Amino acid sequence: MNHLATLLVNGVSLGCLDALIALGFVLVFKATRVVNFAYGSLLLLGAYVIGRTHDGLGFPGAVLLAVAVTAAVALVVGVVVLRPARLADPGTLAILTLGVDIVLATELTRRIGTDLLTTGDPWGARVVTVAGIQVPQTRVAAAAVAVLLIAALLVALTATDWGVGLRASAERPATAALLGIRQSRVAAGAWGLAGGLAATAGLFLVAFPAPGIGAGAGQAALGAAIPAAVLGGLDSTTGALVGGLAVGLTATLAAGYQDQLAFLGRGIGDVAPYLVMLLVLLVRPAGLFGSREVDRV
Repeated sequence: MNHLATLLVNGVSLGCLDALIALGFVLVFKATRVVNFAYGSLLLLGAYVIGRTHDGLGFPGAVLLAVAVTAAVALVVGVVVLRPARLADPGTLAILTLGVDIVLATELTRRIGTDLLTTGDPWGARVVTVAGIQVPQTRVAAAAVAVLLIAALLVALTATDWGVGLRASAERPATAALLGIRQSRVAAGAWGLAGGLAATAGLFLVAFPAPGIGAGAGQAALGAAIPAAVLGGLDSTTGALVGGLAVGLTATLAAGYQDQLAFLGRGIGDVAPYLVMLLVLLVRPAGLFGSREVDRV
């Protein structure tokens, strides 16, 4: 029972981080209808900036710089690279983001090289023990920061002009334009905010279980964002939260009971979230909370 409780607590903490990653992914899609495959390299960029600057700026200063730099780069991708091609079909725009991801990830991998970069976070390898349940402090901090950021973002989506404009543009783009909502400004805000969220998530993603910034962080981010976002619904912020928690719990439980699931093959923890995603899509093709398109004839 203690083993199950430990897995559940760790799964929820990982799920909060996955939800934060998926939320940035969903924000861009909700505002622009672009599947942002560059999100993984943006996350890696944020972690890289922290790794290179925390010695000189200190940990808080490095985090603030990483958020600013990643938000700026994301904004450049959205405004400079994608806006001129905004009338292209969604597949072409997705391929453009994939090209950005390859270029950015290749350059970051070259810069990292064989160095072992760490973020200089204050939690290290320490663990918190409550009622016999051990949870790494990094996971606790990640869950707390993710909950705060997600709550702040949900408030922004409902209580600010930008948030109302984003929701209006996502639901009725033509009507929103007629009402004077500048969709280009809404999209730019979504790209910048997604970049900031990517940098924050990157801080925690590379700190556990093995501290060190490597090229695999970007792939790991997409590996969490895609099933979480698709499972919950690509245009649903609520779905991103539920999908992130589902992915975190599924991956943790599958890895924790690897021996009992050995007949399914090794590494089932990495595949399990995708299996859950596929099962959900068989029943609800738009995801749990995604908007279903209705064709009238």
